[in-house]
Amino acid sequence: MPEILSGYGWMILGGLGLTIAVAVTSMFGAILAGLAASLLSLSGSVVLRAMVRVYTTVIRGIPELVLLLLVYYGIPTLIQDLSAGAGFPVEVNLNPFAAGVTTLAFIYGAFTCEVFRSAYLAVPQGQRESAAAFGLTPYQTFRAIIFPQMLRYALPALGNVWMVLLKATALISIIQLPELMRTTDMAARATRQPFTFFLIACVAYLAITLVSMWGQARAERWANKGIARSSA
Repeated sequence: MPEILSGYGWMILGGLGLTIAVAVTSMFGAILAGLAASLLSLSGSVVLRAMVRVYTTVIRGIPELVLLLLVYYGIPTLIQDLSAGAGFPVEVNLNPFAAGVTTLAFIYGAFTCEVFRSAYLAVPQGQRESAAAFGLTPYQTFRAIIFPQMLRYALPALGNVWMVLLKATALISIIQLPELMRTTDMAARATRQPFTFFLIACVAYLAITLVSMWGQARAERWANKGIARSSA
């Protein structure tokens, strides 16, 4: 094993670091997109609710890989064709990291939208009515009363979204980003040892997942600390 890894160990570690960076950045973007979409879905505007419904429906119906290829290869080609037709040709080259993160954040934002929407509806209506009776503005009510409880309700489902998103980062290898899957594939081809290097990838993904599960469990205990004491 050490002989096989010689010359590839640091490359794989770099790929692992890039995978974590992609996953964390994408999850952050997905949370922001999902929170914004959930608030729009709960607004009084029929148009905004319809837009969110179209967004979540499209994401459910199109495979992640197709969307990734559409963003990375399709959109630049479309822009170049349109600009050439208008007489102002431009060359568009997307950064693989930016394209991958944007695509994953857009995809999983649809799932976090449903998570936050359900969490919002789980907060008792009476608390919003009490806050209004005390003269709190809608923003103050959301920031001080609704949002903290939303996070507590949303944590388990957000953890599940994170686990799925983490594994989905492997798809980005198809657009040449040297993350974990890409680097282990390169090493496997160069050494003709696919079992060894893909097993390393499996172990690495499993290790991140186990650490994530541990972190999620601690976060949920912290979020429910006051609830547990009051029910004891």
